[in-house]
Amino acid sequence: MVCGGFVCTKNALSALNVVYVMVGLLLIGVAAWGKWFGLVSSISVVAGVIGVGAFLLLVAFVGLCGALKHQQVLLFFYMVILFIVFVLQFSISCACLALNTDQQNKLLEVGWNKSEVTKKDVEKTLNCCGFSSVVYNSSCPAQCYTTPQTCDPCSSILQKYASEVLRFVGSIGLLFSFTEILGVWLTHKYRNLKDPRSNPGAFL
Repeated sequence: MVCGGFVCTKNALSALNVVYVMVGLLLIGVAAWGKWFGLVSSISVVAGVIGVGAFLLLVAFVGLCGALKHQQVLLFFYMVILFIVFVLQFSISCACLALNTDQQNKLLEVGWNKSEVTKKDVEKTLNCCGFSSVVYNSSCPAQCYTTPQTCDPCSSILQKYASEVLRFVGSIGLLFSFTEILGVWLTHKYRNLKDPRSNPGAFL
């Protein structure tokens, strides 16, 4: 049987969803590991990563069940959800790659002011105090704050990594989004193929 037939398309779609299951489990595992070892103390960050991993697992299981059983309803909903995720992820990835320095600074400042827990984590990890300037009458968990004159504001340090992180995240997201559009194409093709093991005259 040539690749492109029923069995080959079924196997390719199943393999793609197995990859999604592994990625989902990896996201959940990394978030739990980071929280357990105290690398990330922000509950919202951990919950967000675990939520993304759980959603990916759910979508992958729907696609896997639909592929194995050639179930039209599951395949249809899987195809629609995957296309919506593709559009969102492609847009966000392009935005990450297109941000200039000023936009990155504004985004960093919004994130800095949004969560006190994340702020303390950044100050402790990067050994800096304050965002744009060091505030000497505030509590700062950074080691350098024992002699505040040696502390640097966090914005200058964050900016060094922001471009690289956004470029990395945008590139990975863009690459992953193409696997999603591949999944949409495979699902559409698979839905319109006849199962050779069933009645040859029946269209599934």
